Amino acid sequence: MNGNATFRTTDTAVLSVVAVDAPVVKTSAEFDEIIGASYARNGLRPGMLAALAGIRERRWWAEGEDFVDGAIEAGRLAIEEAGIDPGRIGLLINTSVSRSYLEPSIAVRVHAELGLAPSCLNFDLTNACLGFVNGMQLAATMIDAGQIDYALVVDGEGSREPQQRTLARLSSPEATSHDIVSQFATLTLGSGAAAMVLGRASEHPDGHRVVGGASRAASEHHDLCVGDFEHMRTDTQGLLIAGMGLAADLWKAAAADFDWSDMDRYIVHQVSKVHTGRTAEALGLDKSRIPLTFPTFGNVGPAAVAITLAKEAPSLERGDRVLLMGIGSGLNMTCLELIW
Repeated sequence: MNGNATFRTTDTAVLSVVAVDAPVVKTSAEFDEIIGASYARNGLRPGMLAALAGIRERRWWAEGEDFVDGAIEAGRLAIEEAGIDPGRIGLLINTSVSRSYLEPSIAVRVHAELGLAPSCLNFDLTNACLGFVNGMQLAATMIDAGQIDYALVVDGEGSREPQQRTLARLSSPEATSHDIVSQFATLTLGSGAAAMVLGRASEHPDGHRVVGGASRAASEHHDLCVGDFEHMRTDTQGLLIAGMGLAADLWKAAAADFDWSDMDRYIVHQVSKVHTGRTAEALGLDKSRIPLTFPTFGNVGPAAVAITLAKEAPSLERGDRVLLMGIGSGLNMTCLELIW
């Protein structure tokens, strides 16, 4: 055993993938202005979000909108783009980290608003920022098994409320340098939504075939990033080091089953400039083949990989090999290969 969980699919294809942008742009310069006095009092310089993380702006949903509205709209557009009968969707998975309450699931509202069939299984699947890729794997497994014809995976994320609370805490006279550093990652988050329809490759020759992939856990690092409804604390440096170690271990072990050294695109989880650069260096990836959305959208959690894929899709050509690379706090990582 090499430590990876390897999987291959036989008859699953991506039929559509769409992104829905939240409409309100919030710049890092605005955030710096709000907490500027705390920066100065603690001997810190403004501009860390843009200079260190490479995030110039992110988005919020408008007043009266929320991330579930985004997930619903993304789901509607994905079904429309796939050109399938919604009544044949047998599985709906919502993978959002964001949530307004503990129960019921977000999936039930999405299911109801999209008018999906009563026979369509629907539930939430959460695994930090890895959730969407996990949802794709589960959907492909059920399609290959003949249990369902089509699956819809959705994700909506909202960063307005946690960032407003964090900005209020960090702008207070009591905020320390430790507070700013430990809550820095919250300010890198963004809002947005994505959705994907998957079906049988044999019935949709124009689809984008799901090849398979590999997963690996490093759960000894489960305490490096912890968030709740009010607060998220992150050991940024510790998380970076542990994440790079996990990625290197998965990559090395996966070489026995997959050749990912020369993919046409690497759709990495959109965390920051530092994280992306270190990932490329550690794995020997061509940075020109790594499209970036974090500079203007921030880290949109589990939706980030799907959003980046959707925005990159118009430039992909038939037969291009695409590797989705998701990693989530905890730590868990999955790489999933597509043939476009």
